[in-house]
Amino acid sequence: MRSFAVRAGVCSGVLAFLLLPVAGGPAKAAPAGQDAMAACDRQCLYGFLDQYLAALKAKDASRLPLARHFRYSENNVAMKFPDGVWGTITGMGDYVLRTADPATGEAGAYGIVQETSASSIFALRLKVADSKITEAEILVRRAGGDTGPFPSKPTLESNPVFEEIVPAAERSPRERMIALADGYFSTLQLNDGAIFTQFYDDCDRWENGLLTTHNADLAKTIPTANLGCEQQFKLGNYRYDDRVRDRRFFLVDQERGLVMSAGFIDHAGRLENYTLTDGRAVTTPPAMRIPNTLCFLELFKVRGGKIQKIESVFITVPYNMPSPWVEY
Repeated sequence: MRSFAVRAGVCSGVLAFLLLPVAGGPAKAAPAGQDAMAACDRQCLYGFLDQYLAALKAKDASRLPLARHFRYSENNVAMKFPDGVWGTITGMGDYVLRTADPATGEAGAYGIVQETSASSIFALRLKVADSKITEAEILVRRAGGDTGPFPSKPTLESNPVFEEIVPAAERSPRERMIALADGYFSTLQLNDGAIFTQFYDDCDRWENGLLTTHNADLAKTIPTANLGCEQQFKLGNYRYDDRVRDRRFFLVDQERGLVMSAGFIDHAGRLENYTLTDGRAVTTPPAMRIPNTLCFLELFKVRGGKIQKIESVFITVPYNMPSPWVEY
């Protein structure tokens, strides 16, 4: 749903999308280093995640094995460490969705953080090398002012689909998993109904703690919310998403079929009216009529060569804001 409208998913019956150029710049996939794999397996990376979150909850960064040149960003701003949420946290939710890629030394987590009386959903990326945490990148989606359809007190509960191990016969090569996620963003960009990836018919997506597909209650205010991922995209409802740029695919968890990604969705704000593929004339939501950018950390569940579920955390940042993690 990006901002006040539902975001979507996609499907294609052929594999040709793997050969399509990426609109908005080439995808950036992290190299799979064998040294990182040998040094820190899944449980090792989970250990670093748990250690980081425990230190955050205790507001005690001295507990962490940080690399000498450790880098930190919060809500797409590089800052000194510890700062930001490290100074305001008062609690954390009981459940954390974790994922890890031993080949790249990357680990990811989604959870809930409390700051005084406010609850916020967060997404976290850690980079581990030589038994040290070298990078930490976090998005905290803090509610403030008009939250639109998103809950002011979000929750995150265990979803068995994200947790389950994918049978070997239904796993995809890491390059194919990245192509599926990248195709999702190519479909979202200037969405006109064309599909560049593949989806399960019952694909669901959660955005900032809100189910934005197959949601009858949400459909009372956002009609497309009752549709699945692919059906939403086929309507071309997100034409106002001008560019999905600086795409990074830093974590591929083949065992669990997960791809964690980052990037930006730019809205130039120029499109006033457009026509859906079913012939309906629609008006661009007011929030998309001013220049703004969404910064996201997004997780895809892939099984049998198709996207099955999506978990996304995103925040609004200044239009065309760069990333502290991308060399321009």
